[in-house]
Amino acid sequence: MDRRVVITGMGGLCGLGTNHTSIWEAMREGRSAIGPIANSDLHELKGMIGAEIKALPEHGLNSKQTNSMDRFSLLAVIAAREAARHAELSIDEGNTYRIGAMVGVGVCGWEAIEGNYRALLLDGARRAAILTAPKVMPSAAAAQVSMSPGLRGPVFGVTSACASANHAIASAVDQIRLGRADVMLAGGSEAPLVWGVLKSWEALRILAPDTCRPFSADRKGVVLGEGAAMAVLESYQHAARRGATILAEIAGAGLSADAFDIVAPAVEGPVAAMRACLSDAELNAEDVDYLNAHGTGTRANDQIETAAIKRVFRHHANSMSVSSTKSVHAHCLGASSALEMIACVMALREGVVPPTANYREPDPACDLDFTPNVPRERKLHVALSNAFAMGGTNAVVAFKRV
Repeated sequence: MDRRVVITGMGGLCGLGTNHTSIWEAMREGRSAIGPIANSDLHELKGMIGAEIKALPEHGLNSKQTNSMDRFSLLAVIAAREAARHAELSIDEGNTYRIGAMVGVGVCGWEAIEGNYRALLLDGARRAAILTAPKVMPSAAAAQVSMSPGLRGPVFGVTSACASANHAIASAVDQIRLGRADVMLAGGSEAPLVWGVLKSWEALRILAPDTCRPFSADRKGVVLGEGAAMAVLESYQHAARRGATILAEIAGAGLSADAFDIVAPAVEGPVAAMRACLSDAELNAEDVDYLNAHGTGTRANDQIETAAIKRVFRHHANSMSVSSTKSVHAHCLGASSALEMIACVMALREGVVPPTANYREPDPACDLDFTPNVPRERKLHVALSNAFAMGGTNAVVAFKRV
């Protein structure tokens, strides 16, 4: 069976832009979307920062469709529709059962949850809105993505906190490798800029007060953002047969768990995931040219990720380009590694390493080449994307230039 899985289309939206092209342009330039959150429903949190989508693009969905969606599902559908157009993918009765969708989500429909809590507890409403339950379920985004174009192949949601999108991509690759589908739409979506979620992250005392500075000595923590990104994945044979433009190949994936702590990161789990990814992709450490780091901007995460990279890549760690694009699109939780997929694919295609923006001071404990502030032209053949989640669930995906 053909194990090769390729990407033929991408779509996305986040604070950086409302399509994958504008997102990449901002990443490449190191132009940050982080700033004050303008959402008027955040009440006393108006002074907080995040990476917010200021206005949604025209999406062609009618009110009946949008009224059944929480914001995280709507973002996923918009991104998926762009990816399908980009891939020039036609869906009909002849292939509908061979095309599926997997969407990673770190939390769930918190916009609907919070709206109902406010209505019931503060405003005296006697019942919740009728579609609350289907809106808030974590699998709603995958279901809505499947219904919009009529996908009847394998469809389910994936939830593993901040690694959700990479887990969804890895699971979609498995469906194609196992012969259960010819085409999968895969990625992640998240809309966490609501009062309850932000208060929860504030309680962890890891939110940055100014901006996200991954790997910089003066980093102060995470900044949250919203967004979604989706890709059309196909078996190589299917893509070649229909004459699709191949953007990149997904060479492999590696998954692991820390089995250590619900919030504190560990070195061993990320090391195992990166090694498993290289093995699945049949790559040597020296083959990797660029690594898009998890790079959240917290003290512990960045130090531990640096140590894990050094353990896996040894002397080659100093030759690779590394960067964290969370410095510009912020941490979009379950959608982050889907947005970072765009960074990896476009870096391979254009030969440009997107920078780690906002970097100011070297940290002796984070002493790799983190591409500070300025993009770098470099011939790239292989890129890795790291996603290490709260709870110790890790997913790494390898992309190869075609």
